[in-house]
Amino acid sequence: MDFASSERHTEPSGATCPHLASSWPPSWPHPGSILDPILPHSAPSWPPSCPHPGPHPAPPGPILPPILAPSWPPFCFHPGPHPGPILPLQAPSWTPSCTHPGPHPAPILHPSWTPSWPPSWPHPGPHPGPHPAPILAPILAPILDPSWTPSWPHPGPILAPSCPHPGPILAPILDPILAPILAPILHPSLTYVRRKRQHHWQCSDVTFHCATQGLCQQWIRAIDEQLSLLSDRPKSLLVYINPYAGKRRGRRVYERKVAPLFRRASISADVIVTERANHASDHLKTEANLKKYDGIVCVGGDGMFSEILHGLVTRIQTDHGVDQNQPDVDLVPCSLRIGIIPAGSTDCICFATVGTNDPVTSALHIIVGDSQPMDVCSVHHNNQFLRYSVSLLGYGFYGDVLADSERKRWLGPARYDLSGVKTFLSHNYYEGTVSFLPDEDNLANPRDKLPCRSGCRVCQHKLQSEDTTCKVSERSDEGGTSGWRVIQGEFIAINAASMSCACPRSPKGMSPSAHLADGTTDLILVRKCSRLDFFRHLLRHTNKGDQFDHPFVEVHRVRRIHFQPKHQEAVSGEDLSETRKKKAFSPICSTPPSSAHSSWNCDGEILPHADIQVSVQCQLIRLFARGIEEQPQCAVFEDP
Repeated sequence: MDFASSERHTEPSGATCPHLASSWPPSWPHPGSILDPILPHSAPSWPPSCPHPGPHPAPPGPILPPILAPSWPPFCFHPGPHPGPILPLQAPSWTPSCTHPGPHPAPILHPSWTPSWPPSWPHPGPHPGPHPAPILAPILAPILDPSWTPSWPHPGPILAPSCPHPGPILAPILDPILAPILAPILHPSLTYVRRKRQHHWQCSDVTFHCATQGLCQQWIRAIDEQLSLLSDRPKSLLVYINPYAGKRRGRRVYERKVAPLFRRASISADVIVTERANHASDHLKTEANLKKYDGIVCVGGDGMFSEILHGLVTRIQTDHGVDQNQPDVDLVPCSLRIGIIPAGSTDCICFATVGTNDPVTSALHIIVGDSQPMDVCSVHHNNQFLRYSVSLLGYGFYGDVLADSERKRWLGPARYDLSGVKTFLSHNYYEGTVSFLPDEDNLANPRDKLPCRSGCRVCQHKLQSEDTTCKVSERSDEGGTSGWRVIQGEFIAINAASMSCACPRSPKGMSPSAHLADGTTDLILVRKCSRLDFFRHLLRHTNKGDQFDHPFVEVHRVRRIHFQPKHQEAVSGEDLSETRKKKAFSPICSTPPSSAHSSWNCDGEILPHADIQVSVQCQLIRLFARGIEEQPQCAVFEDP
């Protein structure tokens, strides 16, 4: 409508102000052209410059003023009262821009409102800040009000810092929708580790209820600051999964039990599923970018851990220019820790360092950043590097069991039982010479019945004193015999245990007092004896008896070993297997046979040579573990 034109102004004929006419010009500024067709009343002509005073008809009628009120005052050019809305709720005062007196209808969401609330509001008392119009106030106020009075049954609105709950009107509808969104904000949860029996760990949650969002954020910041100080916790891991480990359960164990925990702890993981033997070892030696990661995790059995060990140690020595073929060289320790998720047919290393073969427990040890140093034995033959060992080097009985079981892999873990019985009945013994360098530290011995546990004082003493004394002593003996001891004889078994070698079937292990990180290995010599005596010795691996308490068994804590079989000719693995096959199941009452050679069992792998040199590399690697923890005498606070 053109407000400056007077040519279009005409007095309505036959029409009086108290009555409405039958038509409504589209130039009326209040409702606009959109609402013209639906207006209940109209006039023949309503120019904005009407000069006469007095009441005028309500342009849009009594139904629409609440909607049109915000645009009403600026366009009103005549004085006098205007009709109010049908609803009795009216504003006690109007905005300064209104030029005419009298009550006006309250807008739905008027931007400015009086600081005091009308008596019709169901909650009495003053309310600070702007409020919505009274028509929708009972619904919108609990949501939009930035601050609320204590008289309200809830401390405040949904989105305000002072209230975690919606108002009583919308609570049944909004609670199920907003609870998952607002719970992390106003009810933060903290995940922690709960110890259970038998060295098992599990995740538990504690939820904090905060009065305000500000307090909640303050708690979260304080907790995050404390967690950030724990620099030992890994942020990025390289994970290798053996899909054929155990009963092909390696990938399933990781995806269902371990990966969710890593994601919950905000640990990123690059996963590689191995496709062949030594895949992980080859990748670590040449391709892996170790600077990206805080640790390496293997999912599988002892064989998978051996792959990771050889790949990582070889990579570190190569990067530092260390020749692994030198038996007396000091290897560079690995800074990256190794985590073991047990999923294989044998998990002796995990059991001996954690106390259980539970994947969740091992994953939690990784998450909290535990660190357990571990000795590694390097095995050489004539200045040629063969393998590394962290658990058992076994010649004679245990070498024969492994060699025979390799032909029965299709039986799974049961192959060890069958081969063990067969080897026991064969009862072979082997002649040779064992030379060893004893440990000069009298802090512990293999028969002191003090097992290596979390926080072991023997291992800590070695860590504090480093291994300088050990290195100087070894170097002084090079080329001579000072300090070395030599034993010749016929042996059923020659074993070197760098850890207890405990497992579910042998809870105490082969050497119950062996230490993980003292720079030594326990040399166990089982001399020629009867089958019955040897059976008694084996039986004590499964009970609490002293397995060394036999006249044909002796044990020494040593740093280096050199074994020479009586016959020096080389015998291949196939020749060894054929020899045992011919001599197996000899008559029990006859004199036990003596084979020329056995083979060495090195952590589940057969060595190609019988004449070997063994050197203990003190604390060469670190595991995501803390050693077996002592069980409390009273388990009142433990979960069953």
